[in-house]
Amino acid sequence: MTQAPVAKGTLVIGSKRTSSWSLRGWLAVRLAGLDVEEVVIPIDGTGNTPAVKAATPAGLVPFLEHEGARVWESLAICEYCAERAPGLWPADRPARAHARSLASEMHAGFRGLRSAMFFNAGREFPCAGRTPEALADIARIEAAWAEALGAHGGPFLFGRDFTLADAMFAPVAGRFLTWKPEITARSRAYVDAVRAHPLVDRWYAEALAEPEAWRVPAYETPGP
Repeated sequence: MTQAPVAKGTLVIGSKRTSSWSLRGWLAVRLAGLDVEEVVIPIDGTGNTPAVKAATPAGLVPFLEHEGARVWESLAICEYCAERAPGLWPADRPARAHARSLASEMHAGFRGLRSAMFFNAGREFPCAGRTPEALADIARIEAAWAEALGAHGGPFLFGRDFTLADAMFAPVAGRFLTWKPEITARSRAYVDAVRAHPLVDRWYAEALAEPEAWRVPAYETPGP
């Protein structure tokens, strides 16, 4: 009997329904075509899930082990994947610098949006979450998207190819689908393009197929 080939690494992620950072790392790994075993750990919504702390160096997801490399931070995972598949960043040097700047801004910022409009791949909360901080973040995100889309023609931020900049903003697109803030037609078209990407569509399908017992009550209602 022929044995199945052994994967060259492991990607540890949280529940696909609510783990937005896992989505970023997962997209990078899948876009790069890395051969990894996927380990999904149900997260409890506290940021201190014991199983995650036991399985990863920083106690956070995503965490990639691949051919001797150990990478436990989303933007670092993106850069590791880009080394294996250079086309994940734009080929043009100024565009590549722009894409990296957007990815870094997403990585470090937009806490108002994150706090008020959490990621949930299976819910819709229209008309909720509109704090001043979230709306200010949305305005900046839309301006950043408009600049990139205007310069490169869409449908993705840097043209026809889905890059790591799009991977970093994919959970924002997901938040907009869940919370439905008022956004421009150009932003809406971009959100729809991200959602229709085959890998993002696969993530959503797998998120919806997760056991109901994995759901975190605090992430299933919009809150006060």
